[in-house]
Amino acid sequence: MLDLQKILGFVRLLNAFRQVRRALRVNSEERLENDVEHSYYLGMLAWYIADSHHLALDKDLILKYALVHDIVEAHAGDTYVFTTDAKKRDSKEAREKKAILQLQKEFPEFGDLHKLIAGYEKREDDESRFVYALDKIQPVLNIYLDNGRTWKENGVTIQMLVDFKKEKTALSPEVHSCFDELIGLLKKDEAKLFGKNNFIV
Repeated sequence: MLDLQKILGFVRLLNAFRQVRRALRVNSEERLENDVEHSYYLGMLAWYIADSHHLALDKDLILKYALVHDIVEAHAGDTYVFTTDAKKRDSKEAREKKAILQLQKEFPEFGDLHKLIAGYEKREDDESRFVYALDKIQPVLNIYLDNGRTWKENGVTIQMLVDFKKEKTALSPEVHSCFDELIGLLKKDEAKLFGKNNFIV
């Protein structure tokens, strides 16, 4: 028999997750993307790439990793990669570790969730590394298709993207090669995507 109270508790968690706003604007809208949208988007993108490119990956596992990869942010909040808030940036790891413990306490019956969170954090298998690396280029793809709006609003440059993301995308050879190609594409439209004042000399 289903436990309605526990189900309601998990729905509350998902609602809290949906209320977490990211720094990325939704394409052609003024509002910010939320974590549930981002996780679904990442899952569909990972599934599409793995299937259409015949990658030797467990598709069920990459879907689950994509769904849970940011779930700790329901309690820890999102931390924008280029934030100028040093306190928020420096507390990210501690906040997320605390959130993991909170989820374990709230949902001890959901063993798969905790196993997948741990697996994603450790990045010990190809699937977790693929999803982790893809998560680093997924926003780049969206912002590119939105004509660089988020980058221009936040003063982001191509070099900032390379410095932060290149090493992380290297965890997945397939994603890494795509990232290099993507950076080349961005450089062709640098003025349009980043604004004339954001060039790196």
